Amino acid sequence: MKRVGVVVALGIGALLMSGCDARTAMRFGWPAGVTPEATKMGDLWTWSVIAALVMGILVWALIFWTITFHRHKPGQDEFPRQTAYNVPLELTYTALPFIIIAVLFYFTVVVQNDVERKTDDPKVVVDVTAFQWNWKFGYRDVTFTDGAKYDGFVRNGSPFELQSPESREAHGETEEIPGPAGGRDDDIRNYLVFNKIETVGSSSEIPILVLPTGKRVEFNINSADVVHSFWVPEFLFKRDVMPFPKQNHTDNQFQISSIDREGAFVGRCAEMCGTYHSMMNFEVRAVSPAKFDSYIKYRETHPQSTNAQALEAICEVPESVTTVPFDTRRKTGGDTPKDLGDAGNTSLKGCTVGANG
Repeated sequence: MKRVGVVVALGIGALLMSGCDARTAMRFGWPAGVTPEATKMGDLWTWSVIAALVMGILVWALIFWTITFHRHKPGQDEFPRQTAYNVPLELTYTALPFIIIAVLFYFTVVVQNDVERKTDDPKVVVDVTAFQWNWKFGYRDVTFTDGAKYDGFVRNGSPFELQSPESREAHGETEEIPGPAGGRDDDIRNYLVFNKIETVGSSSEIPILVLPTGKRVEFNINSADVVHSFWVPEFLFKRDVMPFPKQNHTDNQFQISSIDREGAFVGRCAEMCGTYHSMMNFEVRAVSPAKFDSYIKYRETHPQSTNAQALEAICEVPESVTTVPFDTRRKTGGDTPKDLGDAGNTSLKGCTVGANG
């Protein structure tokens, strides 16, 4: 017992010295969620780990009890009392795992249904297009705080339309350009969506997806080429972004009921998609509903302005604060990455919304 006490004391001391509070420790390595769905998944993860630890401690205790009190002693030649064919005991340790599985399955289904639940009236609908190796975000439908509606849908189409023979001929181009996706007809890609307000990432700029807090958001995710994956760690949830969703029989829509706090959250592609997969980052910038309304209205009335200018207009840092663009050139050394500062504070100091028009 003395040794057990020492081990427990060392464990508690290590936890305290690591600076982890109880809530952080109980997440068992998961990041803090920022959506109600993430909270539910985090709770499921926590209680599943606790249940596993309880079972582990029980099994370890039985193992150490057996090797401690039933080991062979010098001068003892007789076998210990045998418990083979103990029907009640065998039924117990056969039924118990099924009960554990049933309980875990029940709570998993409940949380999964909550996570995958969709309603017919999301307040913001975002079209997400993944491509090698970046992202395009467009706003299809927005319901403002005052109840007014914004419809940003333009058309469906293919990103390879400029490669069509008619388009090349109209521009005086005669050189043969290989078709996309191994020569498949590009008009099959009309599942891709183009919007009035879009943010497109590049090798020199991280795309920032601006979203409001406290509102249900729907994501329509599609890929222009290979399989990607839309992943924001603080959502505790990722979805594969498939090309040709209809042909692949995939559901390319999901919703979050709200983002619970303002801030900047890094997004990544979580599916190995090619040479620069690790550089395919984006940022979700969660702002107040009033700021989001101002952002959309600014971009609607200033179609030639950049996303950075629109962010400045609502007193937000115009560049990503959670990640930086990667230099795709292969080289050794390199510049020191810039200081990203506090990702939780993205407002520009001394700025008033509307000051920039």
